[in-house]
Amino acid sequence: MKRFILASASSSRARLLRAAGVEFEIVPAAVDESVLKRASVADGHDAATMALRLAAEKARSVAELHPDTVVLGADQILMFDGEAVNKCRDAREAFGLLRQLRGRTHELVTAAVLAANGAEIWNHVDICRMTMRNYSDAFLSMYVSRADGALLHSVGCYEFESLGVQLFDRVEGDFFSILGLPLLPVLAALREYGVIEQ
Repeated sequence: MKRFILASASSSRARLLRAAGVEFEIVPAAVDESVLKRASVADGHDAATMALRLAAEKARSVAELHPDTVVLGADQILMFDGEAVNKCRDAREAFGLLRQLRGRTHELVTAAVLAANGAEIWNHVDICRMTMRNYSDAFLSMYVSRADGALLHSVGCYEFESLGVQLFDRVEGDFFSILGLPLLPVLAALREYGVIEQ
């Protein structure tokens, strides 16, 4: 089997791959996401193209340093009212964002890219529609305090696999993509490229 690297520091993505029995190393990509996002916006890219561009840059940059290795890069873009939302810097920002999203629908765009020898060899993008319930400020305060710093790791400030699921009324899309990785398509690609058994 080929050597496999996850070019991400995301604990959620690592957890999904480990639970699926995939052996891998973690080498976070040294990529300035804010610069790439600004360039994508300036180029007029839609959310799917933006997410794919970020995921591809992460995968390619690590693959260039590790020849003959399959590298997985991934990224998520949250689109709300036609704008890409950035990760929050602190609990106050998270509270404000979740108040804006309350009772509304947003799109969560998840991209995954495989690269080898510095070149992209596979990509996939999923778009999930996420509808939040009209939760109270009291619930929101409790959520932000209990989620602590963990909510700052996700672009929407929710950990859907835990307490964050209580923020939602309805979701349309793949559960694994919401967690940060379109797992079933990724596993199929890993089988195709000789990383895991067919």
